[in-house]
Amino acid sequence: MINPYDWIEQSLATIHRAGWHRAVTTIESRPGAIVQIEGKSFLNFASNDYLGLAGDDRLIEAAIAATQAYGTGSTGSRLITGHRELHRQLECAIARLKQTEDAIVFSSGYLANLGTIAAIVGKRDLILSDQFNHSSLRNGAIVSGATILNYAHCDMQDLRTKLTQQRSHFQRCLILTDTIFSMDGNLCPLPQILDLADEFNCMVLVDEAHATGVMGRTGAGCVEHFGCTGRSIIQMGTLSKSLGSLGGYVTGSSALIDFLRNRAASWIYTTGLSPADTAAAIAAIEILQHEPQRREKLWQNIALFKQHINQHSLELLPSESAIVCLQLSDVETALRVGQSLRDAGIFAPAIRPPTVPTSRIRLTIMATHDRQHIEQLSSSLNRVVQ
Repeated sequence: MINPYDWIEQSLATIHRAGWHRAVTTIESRPGAIVQIEGKSFLNFASNDYLGLAGDDRLIEAAIAATQAYGTGSTGSRLITGHRELHRQLECAIARLKQTEDAIVFSSGYLANLGTIAAIVGKRDLILSDQFNHSSLRNGAIVSGATILNYAHCDMQDLRTKLTQQRSHFQRCLILTDTIFSMDGNLCPLPQILDLADEFNCMVLVDEAHATGVMGRTGAGCVEHFGCTGRSIIQMGTLSKSLGSLGGYVTGSSALIDFLRNRAASWIYTTGLSPADTAAAIAAIEILQHEPQRREKLWQNIALFKQHINQHSLELLPSESAIVCLQLSDVETALRVGQSLRDAGIFAPAIRPPTVPTSRIRLTIMATHDRQHIEQLSSSLNRVVQ
């Protein structure tokens, strides 16, 4: 008898040989600029907690109060037993931050992308997707059943060419892009994308996961940063990065949000966000709006790190965000550099294929890093690479 599960061990062996095997690292402390791993302290340059809010006492207190008032779980989908007034308060807070008519909160950012994309396009439609888009955007496109064409990364001429050749053959067209690309740190050319969308009668969905709280005058994201607030855009984002909680959201016109409440399967058939996560996100948005100095400190840290890197002549991928990547030649080198940094007390793991096309160390800067942290990182990087 052949065991029908034998292929799993064979596939795992292949993953190991390629250097692609992954395992979790247990963080034993609150999130922050310094974390505990296996009883030791490490400078944390791997977190998406850009504003340092995930360990903030005010978010913790809000989560505790909500748990005491509403319990630990929402117990059902929002349309059945899962809706709480907190959910609506959060959606209104997001809409105010983004200056849109309405918003809808999902139980994760991944679910937000899958449900929204599959709801607004289908088999008779076309999706044009940046080749470096996040997995949730790519998989949402697949689930939708639409025809998918990838355009070269941030290449507006390639996007125009594909629109010229293909747009007329489909009923609707959706352009998908991250605004900050999570594994590179660069920004999409949003104004040009929106201009092409207007010219070719397309919808645009942007993933602001790594931009919300970081970019723009008020921290509303790249839409604000590029001066595109008020234009016709479907904005998706997460509560789990700068906002220090969990969940995802979509914001846009009131008609869009009402439509998603009725057609987005990953919202309709999923238990609502927990009261604790919802309350923590509300507290985070309030802090974001009332403490601009937190975001200012983040950008000061980014500038300081780049200044040190330039002094050491280290080559980084182009970045205009809190994500800074050191590209390396191969998987083995990336793993070796990541381990050397860990030996130096810095947590910044290697990122390898198939997550990214080329191996790298992905570094993320936080508002709660201080000058000494930045200097230690840059000097350690220089020493390790040399």
